[in-house]
Amino acid sequence: MLRRLGFLTIGLFDEADPRRGHEATLEIIELGERLGFDSAWLRHRHLQFGISSPIAVLAAATQRTSRIELGTAVTPLGWENPLRLAEDLATVDLLSGGRLNPGISVGPPMHFDRVKDAIYPDTADAEDFSYARVERLLACVRGEPVTDFRGTVGFEQFSDRVQPHSPGLSSRLWYGGGSLRSAAWAGEHGMNFLTSSVVKAEESEDFDAVQLSHIRAFRAAHPDGERARVSQGLVVIPTDSATAAQRKKYAQYAEQRSPRTRTPQGPARMMFAPDVVGTAAEIAERLAEQAAFREIDEVAFALPFTFEHEDYVQILTDMAERLGPALGWKPAADR
Repeated sequence: MLRRLGFLTIGLFDEADPRRGHEATLEIIELGERLGFDSAWLRHRHLQFGISSPIAVLAAATQRTSRIELGTAVTPLGWENPLRLAEDLATVDLLSGGRLNPGISVGPPMHFDRVKDAIYPDTADAEDFSYARVERLLACVRGEPVTDFRGTVGFEQFSDRVQPHSPGLSSRLWYGGGSLRSAAWAGEHGMNFLTSSVVKAEESEDFDAVQLSHIRAFRAAHPDGERARVSQGLVVIPTDSATAAQRKKYAQYAEQRSPRTRTPQGPARMMFAPDVVGTAAEIAERLAEQAAFREIDEVAFALPFTFEHEDYVQILTDMAERLGPALGWKPAADR
């Protein structure tokens, strides 16, 4: 049975009116809390017309909500300084009352050759984009020393660890992975795991089988074993209360994206999860057939990237009022 229901959005906006898109995202998060969702997640979009600073937006969301957990899925650490990011994460977590769930990943920034001179004009060739970058962030969030000095200089007090420190935040750090190696690494380092809707076709060309192998590899390596937290990411679009025009739009959206789900894509052999469109009953039946879904009790369903605000309202409402209950989930107020 599904225990925790969340959703993910990138927060699209019009270049000529970016404020409205950000406000609409905050309104969606507020709606999610009213509907009883357990979590709302934002995805980074650098140098695009989607939210580039989820932590800043989530800081605003902490002041408009009181219960729903707030996450990033995911923050690519190649764009970040781990110490500075740790300061921001702790600040927002404290403002939220301990509701922040930062999701992160590693690797060079997308299109690195085109942006490296802007991000790292002096150190691009020396930057380490490996798991060591995650370890630096983990150490900062956990409150480990980052300098050998702690004391007073003049009238000013200095700490040897990142400030503010938010106890408990380190237990809510997630790693977003799409390979067996990343799944096992996240487990070995005691993180939570966000299974990706994009995975490497390493041992199979069946998406469900690959995702299942990642979940099991993560839990096999994690100190908590089968109790280690995994959240599954998929695009699902319930149509129960949709208009005829919306249903047509949703079907066309899924059809346009379906070719990439049939075979591995590119030299990295990436597999994409099929979008699931239909009534809540139909989606619940399809999810129940997936071995990976049967292994988890948390989800962060991704909202399609290019829809209108009223479409998101309809989809989220159907998720909370129809799909969630069909999967055994109960809104927060009913538990």
